[in-house]
Amino acid sequence: MSILDRGQEEHAACRVAYENLDGRLATTEAVVAETCHLLSRVSRGIEVCLEFILESGIAVVPSSVESMRRALVLIRKYRDIPMDYADATLVVLAEELGTDQVFTLDQKGFLTYRLHGRRSFRVIP
Repeated sequence: MSILDRGQEEHAACRVAYENLDGRLATTEAVVAETCHLLSRVSRGIEVCLEFILESGIAVVPSSVESMRRALVLIRKYRDIPMDYADATLVVLAEELGTDQVFTLDQKGFLTYRLHGRRSFRVIP
């Protein structure tokens, strides 16, 4: 959200980090829905979010029955953090893609979550 909302304190740091990324980005439908909801209070927020995704070529990965099952396991495991569904889908996607990088400001969650229960995330920015 901060990468799109100039009113957010972290906007500049997110833009710089985004511009320095290598490789293709992917996200989940749950993250898109959550971001649109959060940006619905900002003028043209939803439109800007969807335009950004479409123009940047970010792959939006839908959930499958298998990924939802894995998300449920993770949500139960990290209920004390807590882990929401959008975060769980990102962990599942990272496991499926074999990456340990995640672009998020959720330091508390993603520095705690583990890929396949073992490997930690590299959080950007």
